[in-house]
Amino acid sequence: MIPVSVLTGFLGSGKTTLLSHLLRRPEFARTAVVINEFGEVGLDHDLVETSDESFVQLQTGCLCCTIRGDLVRTLDDLLQRRDAGTVPPFERVVVETTGLADPAPILHALMTDPIVAGRMALAGVVATVDAVNGAGTLERHRESVKQVAVADRLVLTKTDLPEASPEALRTRLAALNPAAPVLRAEHGRIEPERLFDAGLYDPAGKTPDVARWLAAEAHADRHAHHHHGHDHAHDPNRHGEGITTFCLTREKPIRAVALALFLETLAEHRGADLLRVKGILNIAESPDRPAVIHGVQHVFHPPAWLDRWPSEDRRSRLVFITRDIPRAWIEQLLEALDDEVALAEATRT
Repeated sequence: MIPVSVLTGFLGSGKTTLLSHLLRRPEFARTAVVINEFGEVGLDHDLVETSDESFVQLQTGCLCCTIRGDLVRTLDDLLQRRDAGTVPPFERVVVETTGLADPAPILHALMTDPIVAGRMALAGVVATVDAVNGAGTLERHRESVKQVAVADRLVLTKTDLPEASPEALRTRLAALNPAAPVLRAEHGRIEPERLFDAGLYDPAGKTPDVARWLAAEAHADRHAHHHHGHDHAHDPNRHGEGITTFCLTREKPIRAVALALFLETLAEHRGADLLRVKGILNIAESPDRPAVIHGVQHVFHPPAWLDRWPSEDRRSRLVFITRDIPRAWIEQLLEALDDEVALAEATRT
């Protein structure tokens, strides 16, 4: 049986940073990583390793792929490729969920689907929790509560930031999941053996809510099979509660001052509804070294500068996950600020 670990956690809680560090560890050399992304553009995958293929062989020996449709189908495809020898014989699978995922359907599928359960075993759930925004996220988003409650290991991230309040958050986490050890990631780094030593997943060790959620998934699963002819169209870029995702793509480089003003204005005026922003940007003052930005609500991290563009595509791409913020408003704000900076520069010269 191949062990499958689930890495979950709300938007911006540090899953991808944690995973990127793990992928560089020699212990992960025979691991297949399945990345599930919410939205029309997958920057996470682009920043882990650039490729046009669905399955990417990383230099460390890891295999990376993105979910195409259904998780079970993707895992079955992985197993078939492993059997055929077209991908390396991986010994572990890690599934990174989207930050908006309700983990219960994923765990139910991994534990009960006949295609997967005959070859793979659910071997632990790790949930990342943001020490800056985590308390507010748990109050506002039910998915975040579920992610914490089902976990075998909880990882506190961003504890190094001055805005962090990890000790106050620990009390809330203990109430939701008293059995799970709470670990700290130092700048996204943590020893792999501390995360993936939980053994086979056992919902009996969690709060009663977890068993109830899984039972509800089993009921919904039976109902779906019984009424399989009544599927409805689903927009993958909408998630309910006014949450949408979209990507702004810009051909023209962005001035550094305009970018700073843009992010400051977003955080000040709409920070509470800015669930996630990430992007790879062509900055006018540094055309050969793209900037990578990450932001969650009111907090934006300093840009990380790549040594080179990961592909021939040098357009700026900004992926947003927001609640009730019109796409047009964000587009117009960026254009207006960039034009204002350009006018100021022209006036000075």
